[in-house]
Amino acid sequence: MVETEACSPVPGLAATAEVAPVQVVLAALADPVRLEMVRRMAAAPDRTERCAALYDDIGKSTASHHFKVLREAGLTERTYVGGVLHQRLCLDEVETALPGLLTSVLTGLSGAD
Repeated sequence: MVETEACSPVPGLAATAEVAPVQVVLAALADPVRLEMVRRMAAAPDRTERCAALYDDIGKSTASHHFKVLREAGLTERTYVGGVLHQRLCLDEVETALPGLLTSVLTGLSGAD
């Protein structure tokens, strides 16, 4: 069974909620840990990855904080797959709200490697 909390800039809003304003999204992406989390989700099948696979060298509570920032910016959603928490990148929703932004950020990252 898969349960999902919809991509939304504010917890509890319906799935049709819009992505946060561009300055909130950019602020969320400005942190290198969150940017790496987004990069890993973008590379994962269905843009979904279990939480523990999205970070290294930080504690669980710190990771939870970063997940919350990404979720509140409308960049991610929490999904439970078989009772295991996953994060999903809301790429289509962000692309609709802020055309080209996330794609440009991710393309820029791949050029930096």
